[in-house]
Amino acid sequence: MIKVKQTIPGIVLCLAIASIAWILGQYIRVVGGAIFAVFIGMAVRYFWKPPSVFGSGIKFASKKVLQYAIILLGFEMNIIKVMETGRDSLIVIAFALAAAFITAFLFGKLIKIEANSKTLIGVGTAICGGSAIAATAPIIGANDREITQSISTIVLFNVIAVFLFPALGHILGMNDNSFGMWAGTAVNDTSSVVAAASSWSDEALKLATIVKLTRTLMIVPVTLIMALITTIKKGTGDKVRLSKIFPFFVLGFLLATLIATSGVIPADVASVLVRIGKFMIVAAMSAIGLSTDIVSLIKNGKKPIFLGFACWATTALTAIFTIVLL
Repeated sequence: MIKVKQTIPGIVLCLAIASIAWILGQYIRVVGGAIFAVFIGMAVRYFWKPPSVFGSGIKFASKKVLQYAIILLGFEMNIIKVMETGRDSLIVIAFALAAAFITAFLFGKLIKIEANSKTLIGVGTAICGGSAIAATAPIIGANDREITQSISTIVLFNVIAVFLFPALGHILGMNDNSFGMWAGTAVNDTSSVVAAASSWSDEALKLATIVKLTRTLMIVPVTLIMALITTIKKGTGDKVRLSKIFPFFVLGFLLATLIATSGVIPADVASVLVRIGKFMIVAAMSAIGLSTDIVSLIKNGKKPIFLGFACWATTALTAIFTIVLL
């Protein structure tokens, strides 16, 4: 109960920003509520850094609320479509992951960045941003500085992607399908994927969410492989708990799609749940904005930012070329 009370101030702040962003998004649909939420949150953070009393709620909104929102989005999807799209996206995802890891290794070696930072930025770019970094850090023994720099770098390019990807998509003449596939494959974090895709179209959002969740599942084999490599290098017998690695909200999303496909709940009820989920996404975006200190990100170091840009750009270009070829 105490923990619940501690989250209330931050959640209320996020909901207040989300309400304003939601209304603006209804009037200016080209931008969308999610992007407005990020922008307003960042502005609030810049001019008035929220006191620590808001911290627990903001953190809860940026992580848990987003996960619950993703689950609710499943009620407008068909499980057959999910399986088909996830399968078709595996080739694009495979090439994008390979590009991120190869770039992280080669460019990281070129600019002589620490091994752990190189690994964390590569994993964060390839899979699911901060979540992948958080799952990988204890396995490879990364310290707080390496973790902070890596997450800050990923967040920086997440924010840039939210604004840049839709603009580039229009310039390149992408349709809903190609943009959804591109955003789901090349944008780092789930929150940014959702923000970028939701500003494009509902169809792009559906596809991007499916592709991103398929990509998020890659955290399991990749992290387990890294755990094995680290264990071999250190010569230890440490075990990695799957429960700390696996993104269980993905199971909730798949369950929601299964329920929607079966027709157990009326379409009107499913529509309301989806609308609630979309508002929750805007609330989560508010939290992301409130957590983003652009000045601090830029000051954290040039090398991580250079490496993050190289991985991000290579992954985005690889995804585009793969989608075109397919």
